[in-house]
Amino acid sequence: MIVIDEKRIFREIEERRPVSVALNGPDGILPKIQETASKIMEKFGIPAYVMADSCFGSCDLNTNGMKVLGAELLFHIGHTINSTSFGDNIILVDAFDNISFETIAKKCASEFAGKTIALITDSQHLHEVEKVKKILEENHVKVKIGKGKGQLNDGQVFGCEFYPAMETKDEVDVNLFLGQSNFHASGIALSTNIPTYVLDPYFNEIREVTEFAQRLQKKAILTIYKAAEADSFGIIIGLKEGQFSKTTGLKFKKELENLGKKVQLFALTEISDDRLRNLKDIDAFIQVACPRISTDNQFHKPVLSTPQANALLKILKKEGMEGFLQIPHWL
Repeated sequence: MIVIDEKRIFREIEERRPVSVALNGPDGILPKIQETASKIMEKFGIPAYVMADSCFGSCDLNTNGMKVLGAELLFHIGHTINSTSFGDNIILVDAFDNISFETIAKKCASEFAGKTIALITDSQHLHEVEKVKKILEENHVKVKIGKGKGQLNDGQVFGCEFYPAMETKDEVDVNLFLGQSNFHASGIALSTNIPTYVLDPYFNEIREVTEFAQRLQKKAILTIYKAAEADSFGIIIGLKEGQFSKTTGLKFKKELENLGKKVQLFALTEISDDRLRNLKDIDAFIQVACPRISTDNQFHKPVLSTPQANALLKILKKEGMEGFLQIPHWL
């Protein structure tokens, strides 16, 4: 069950006395955020707006929605980072999953005895890392936990950022991801290029995601080669505050034009195939908002992420593109 740090929220409201607040977080915990918002309204007698648009990380805060609502504080819940605030009025609040990993950790220890593993997780399960590490080490599994960097805590990854996993990749036999998320685990597998497993406490299973990640990589490579045949490109700048990479988009525009390609510039908040179908006379797209939009979704035309676009430029220049995803940050 997800547990939100409501004490922190209540303390901030008591100290700052806002007239209204807004809350958001990932889709999976919206029902818990609704409960917290109801408690705020009952306890403090102020409006508490749940911003229910899809929210994919600390890059997707929706501060514009907060301003439109006139909310004085925004509580962004469930994307723990190595920081507590993105400004005076934006407060990042922890949300932990209180499910125990003890049973699956013991099962894992039996399967990986004698091996060296990297222990990695997402925001909701960071508090379980040391407990699982102890169980594994007591059962003859050598454990490595990579150091965090930037927004990442030790042992933590985002969907597009993998510094702790990359730090340990040359020292371990496999990666072990605590949680249910094939999304995060496949990113780890792609960036490190070593076998990666999910330790799922809900189904008490250990499942390998390496093959799934390899399929994503093959799809990403095929998309690059399809884009290499394009004459006209649309470069998409993401309008979400944490996905705004205009400089990168303009760099790609210049490089493609130098290679004789036609380029148009677009800006979107939500990048979907339905939106792109409205745009005409474009053979392929490059979006510099979120790399997982390109790797994890289906489009009717090639839609490249930043790493894919860098690989495309190498192909167009007759250079090799090996290892284009084996980098710690896909932006």
